[in-house]
Amino acid sequence: MTESTSQVRIVGMIGVAREAAASSGATLSVFGGGINPGAEVPAGVDGDYILEFARVHEDAGFDMVLTGYSSSTPDGFEVAGYAAAHTSRLGYLIAHRPGFVAPTLAARKAATLDQLTGGRIALHIISGGSDVEQERDGDFLDHDARYRRTDEYMDILRRTWTATDSFDYEGEFYRLKGASSQVHCFQRPHLPLFFGGASDIALDVGSRRADVFALWGEPRAAIRDRVTDIRSRAGELGRDIRFSLSVRPILGETESQAWQRAEEILARVQDATKGSIVPGQPARLQSVGSRRLLEFAAQGDLHDERLWMPVAAASGAAGSTTCLVGTPQQVAKSLLAYYDLGCTTFIIRGFDPLNDAREYGRELIPLLREMVAGRDSNMD
Repeated sequence: MTESTSQVRIVGMIGVAREAAASSGATLSVFGGGINPGAEVPAGVDGDYILEFARVHEDAGFDMVLTGYSSSTPDGFEVAGYAAAHTSRLGYLIAHRPGFVAPTLAARKAATLDQLTGGRIALHIISGGSDVEQERDGDFLDHDARYRRTDEYMDILRRTWTATDSFDYEGEFYRLKGASSQVHCFQRPHLPLFFGGASDIALDVGSRRADVFALWGEPRAAIRDRVTDIRSRAGELGRDIRFSLSVRPILGETESQAWQRAEEILARVQDATKGSIVPGQPARLQSVGSRRLLEFAAQGDLHDERLWMPVAAASGAAGSTTCLVGTPQQVAKSLLAYYDLGCTTFIIRGFDPLNDAREYGRELIPLLREMVAGRDSNMD
């Protein structure tokens, strides 16, 4: 799991139940909690499917897979633990929302898994972009308060993992007396903390607490500005920070085939979301990141060479919904351009999740690793 500045890390995403036939080939959400053409992700948990999904990613050369989070979906800690017990190399990036599990307990849960898996665990901390969804789990804090709570939460996670003596904590949301943990992370000094958010308060919290700041697929000029801003904020605190980029590759043997496939996916997403998405309004009303994607979509369908925005517009930018369309070589070059801007982790998944993971492993991932290795060797 340790990443140097000369490495690229590839992260996929696994689901918990096979998608319905109506959603096959145009799936937006593999973990549930989203909108899918024809039908939502089926209820329940399919252990065999989880293992198949994880093993496909491991065989395809992914470094890690993300387990999702919503107010109605299965628990990512359990899914990751189960899949990790049946894989040998693949890492697990567990999405986790502060506020529902005490930070000291969450720290022990994550550290325990990290020990049992030999250092294959990371946490992706998300504060929540929808008041409606937060309230389903009994959380009635507003947007900015959620981020202030996240700030304390991540601080306590790190202290719990690294403290050599018991400690007290007095904050706005958490109060601890004599906190300590007998389990520490396998990874040192602790497992990686990913963090996502696009509001100004999120930029402050992530710059202060995150190891990896997660960005959605935006035009390169916007990503350049984001990276510069966050690095500056982190630098003022004496911190280094890394970046991930989430995007959906749509591949074809030729560029025209890739675009044809993209249009077919878009048509199905538009049909599925008709009447449920207000044009220009995010599916998660308090999500500043979703609003940014919709603003870029309103400026044009295509940015840079092949960053394609219509699926984001059709879905209310509900999560990672921007696409890179082209041949494996073309998409790898686009990802390399983001790597040059400072994004050393790429979270990629497709609309036909299982088959796309296999497809990415055949050409896209090897090509990107080869390009990054060549770029880094030229810099030595």
